[in-house]
Amino acid sequence: MIEAKDNKLQEVRDFIAGTKQKDYPESYLIAVLHKVQELYGYLPQDVMDFVAEEMQVPTAHIWGVATFYHYFNLEPIGKHVVSVCMGTACYVKGADKVLDALKGDLGVEAGQTTEDGLFTLQEARCLGACGIAPVIMIDDKIYGELTAKSVVDLLNQYRKAESAGKK
Repeated sequence: MIEAKDNKLQEVRDFIAGTKQKDYPESYLIAVLHKVQELYGYLPQDVMDFVAEEMQVPTAHIWGVATFYHYFNLEPIGKHVVSVCMGTACYVKGADKVLDALKGDLGVEAGQTTEDGLFTLQEARCLGACGIAPVIMIDDKIYGELTAKSVVDLLNQYRKAESAGKK
């Protein structure tokens, strides 16, 4: 059993108390998981256990919801999330080469985070910017008409800004 000994867990407890809706904990579980991810950056197992206890639902149910929805992270993610569109238009225009360049430059596979914690690399089904394919999204910004070289240059801009303390 985990105790609410830190401010984040107490904030989760307070959020649960403020969102309870009678006898239907499932109706607010997703909101609670979003709050946990906002506070921790991902869904730590011990915090999911805490949520299960607080909401009086089985941990397996919480785990099921957390793993069903793609927007929940079960592992810590990087400061910047790099999503590579692998939709048809992007793929035809070279998204696989862009992804390979990112993997090589970052030294990680899709779904992994760099050792320095700066980048998490992900594949996306479609980012909805087919007219400027191939595209990637870094955090919430779309970049299009990329090549293997230009995408590495783009990452270097983020690295430079990070070292200057601007991003």
